[in-house]
Amino acid sequence: MNPADADRRFTAIYYEHHPQVYAYAVSRAGRSLADDVAGETFLIAWRKFDEVPATPLPWLLGVARNVVRRRYDAEVRQTALAAELRTWAQPAHRDVADGVTEKAAMLAALARLGEDDRELLTLVAWHGLTAREAARVVGCSTAAYAVRLHRARKRLQQALAPSSRPTRPRPAAITLTSKEYSR
Repeated sequence: MNPADADRRFTAIYYEHHPQVYAYAVSRAGRSLADDVAGETFLIAWRKFDEVPATPLPWLLGVARNVVRRRYDAEVRQTALAAELRTWAQPAHRDVADGVTEKAAMLAALARLGEDDRELLTLVAWHGLTAREAARVVGCSTAAYAVRLHRARKRLQQALAPSSRPTRPRPAAITLTSKEYSR
């Protein structure tokens, strides 16, 4: 491929897939680090342009995943993502539509899951990948991904269950004995 064609193809890939790579970076590392992760992902794509497949999104997300894992330790990523999800999951006002309340409950439940479960769930639901493409991103077979996704969905259902939601502490009941009551 001549340099002009390579430039055009890379530019097309960048403009078509940057929003998805950025969204993936936000979901994995938080907004504060997403620009760095997306930028480094496309830098690697440029350097390894001959390795970019015809369907580049799963490959790009796999690169972004490796960038996140390499640059940021698990604690920093977890802290940034948890803070972002807490911001999104602020309690809805009573006059807001039920859909917003459901979204807040879903985001709060996602925040209670482990990082790997969140990734498995969001690759398909938020990033629009097929199970096969998502399996390539996380580096496993499609069958293994399906099993992991099934288990992650069960844990999400448990996190959404009313008994797993944090509740406000109730004030202790005050009971008076007959002696105290008569005073």
